[in-house]
Amino acid sequence: MHRPPIKHCKSCGTAVVYRLPDDGDTKQRAVCPTCATVHYENPLNVVGTIPVWGNKVLLCKRNIEPRWGKWTLPAGFMELNETVSEGAARETLEEAGAQFEMGEFFSLVNIPRVGQVHLFYRANLLSDQFDPGFETLEAKLFAEDEIPWDEIAFRTVGETLKRFFADRRQGSYAIHVFDIT
Repeated sequence: MHRPPIKHCKSCGTAVVYRLPDDGDTKQRAVCPTCATVHYENPLNVVGTIPVWGNKVLLCKRNIEPRWGKWTLPAGFMELNETVSEGAARETLEEAGAQFEMGEFFSLVNIPRVGQVHLFYRANLLSDQFDPGFETLEAKLFAEDEIPWDEIAFRTVGETLKRFFADRRQGSYAIHVFDIT
């Protein structure tokens, strides 16, 4: 699921050409033949939380594609002018309508195949009442043995949850960095 290539210059609107820039770069880039602007295509950051209430984790049932009707952690694309933790908090509020306190950073997942990096924080829920936004059909708490593992929307979420529960069983949390290829 690669993003479509850049077709026009964001500065002047001219159709770009893919070539090596004149600055010694070693990768082909979208370069404007009129104003010489080099356009870089960079990974997208997906940010979210692992919200916890007692021994349960909050999951959201997706009301949007991809993976409509599947369960996920509250997460989404980071916006400009926000930090990773601000984006994770915003997504948790937007998708779950949860009241929570941000916790420590938990995982960084590289997914080079789709040009994304997923970043999750632990979060402590302050209430078990939720007011999901339009992207969520349902927000629900699950104990580890209740999680609908076959209905998890994204492999990054499943792998993050497995690491979270393993850490919880051990009584201490690590920072996890891993790749999904």
